[in-house]
Amino acid sequence: SAQASDMSGWFLMGLPGGVYALGTGQSWIAIGLLLGTVVNWLVISGPLRRYTIRANNSLTLPTYFENRFHDKKKVLLLISSITIVIFFLVYTASALASGGKLFNSVFGVDYRIALTIGALVILVYTFLGGFMAVCVTDFIQGTLMLIGLLIVPIMAYGIIGGNLSAALDAQGVAGGSSAFLSLVRNGDKTYSAIDIISQLAWGLGYCGMPHILVRFMAIRSASEVRRSRIIALVWVYLTLFAALAIGLLGQIYLSQQGIIYENQAAAERIFMRLSTMLFNPWLAGVLFSAILAAIMSTVASQLLVVGSAMVNDIYAAFTKQVSDRRAMWLSRCSVLLVTLIAIAIAWFPDSTVMGFVSYAWAGFGATFAPVILLSLIWK
Repeated sequence: SAQASDMSGWFLMGLPGGVYALGTGQSWIAIGLLLGTVVNWLVISGPLRRYTIRANNSLTLPTYFENRFHDKKKVLLLISSITIVIFFLVYTASALASGGKLFNSVFGVDYRIALTIGALVILVYTFLGGFMAVCVTDFIQGTLMLIGLLIVPIMAYGIIGGNLSAALDAQGVAGGSSAFLSLVRNGDKTYSAIDIISQLAWGLGYCGMPHILVRFMAIRSASEVRRSRIIALVWVYLTLFAALAIGLLGQIYLSQQGIIYENQAAAERIFMRLSTMLFNPWLAGVLFSAILAAIMSTVASQLLVVGSAMVNDIYAAFTKQVSDRRAMWLSRCSVLLVTLIAIAIAWFPDSTVMGFVSYAWAGFGATFAPVILLSLIWK
């Protein structure tokens, strides 16, 4: 559930699209994410679960901060809750943009109509279940994502075969295969040391992602962390490698078919185009569902965290007692409001999913990661 809620539509669209458009130098992001996942599970998951128990079994990250640092004035609670709402607006916009591009590609409807349909589907789905329901469906969606990410590059490689460098040169890729396959090239530019460090730094964002950290806090017992860690790391290694392979193999295969995407925003449809070209419509439909699974698993998790932050943390901080029924309806209204604002942010079809995610990821990483790490290691 933690990994499925982590990897949203950008994982099947933004990352492969970046490799297609700019080359395998985009792999530094994936390497950073892999290292960040390892650090998150090895350094944070176990201690955070134990500290959560000591901090009055906190259910949300703001409440954990309040209890951990004895914040009687609720300053930490309010600042962290507001931060969650702000950056999840942008993060949710990235997932909704993915949904809009998905429905636009599948049904040919206008992007904005597709964006609205996708948001409505996710809203209904989120309203119907709570945290446990989302975790269970995350497992199913995560499995579907894994299958989809593995089967597409395997099929593409089976058709292309042979020497990938020669295939890239034959298609006349900009700069030749040596530039496209170089880890120190970003399109027509050469990476500087700060560029590489910046992309690796995506991994630090993991230490501050509320929708992932809340799953560490919800593990049944600290003794189960080790088994969860193994499952998560195997899953993320396979899927990251497959996502990069889709961008590389898609560049070769689509070029051989005379199909060229002019920019990165258009290239983010590469997974969908490969699915329709490599498989019959029935199987392609299942693979499209993998994108929807990635979007829904992440957005549902994010919206639940936002609802909790706005009702359980912000509203409850100024109210002595809130009934369960009132809290549920206030949470639903909060989720609806956030979704509407996220739709407005994602309204323009030329915006890139990767661009939205980078802002949200940096925001959460810079805001919460230092506080989380210090809360676990600083007496």
